Amino acid sequence: MLRDRLLRLHAALLDRERRAWEATHGPVTSGQFLQLLIHDDAFAWLRPLSGIIAAIEAALDEDERPADVEPYFRDAQRLLRSGEVGAFTPKYQAALQESPDIVMAHADVVKTLPRTGR
Repeated sequence: MLRDRLLRLHAALLDRERRAWEATHGPVTSGQFLQLLIHDDAFAWLRPLSGIIAAIEAALDEDERPADVEPYFRDAQRLLRSGEVGAFTPKYQAALQESPDIVMAHADVVKTLPRTGR
């Protein structure tokens, strides 16, 4: 459940970032965009969220039984709700201000997170 909600949030953020990139630099193919996501500093702020999703996917691939999910909830809580200063927070806050789709995806994720840190 957390994984699916994080994926929807991630997709909404990627759509927004791709539109912004293409408005400035022109259209890019999916492969070119993937390379930008991996290597360009303009997209580095998204990597903590991508990392949480990748960790969940790796844990699911390792075994067929449910993995210990506590660390993933804690990591998502810290990234999305802590207000920690870092590259992610200001860009994420701007995205929330600009996109109702991102607000809705964020709200969907937050529903699964603990009200206070675990």
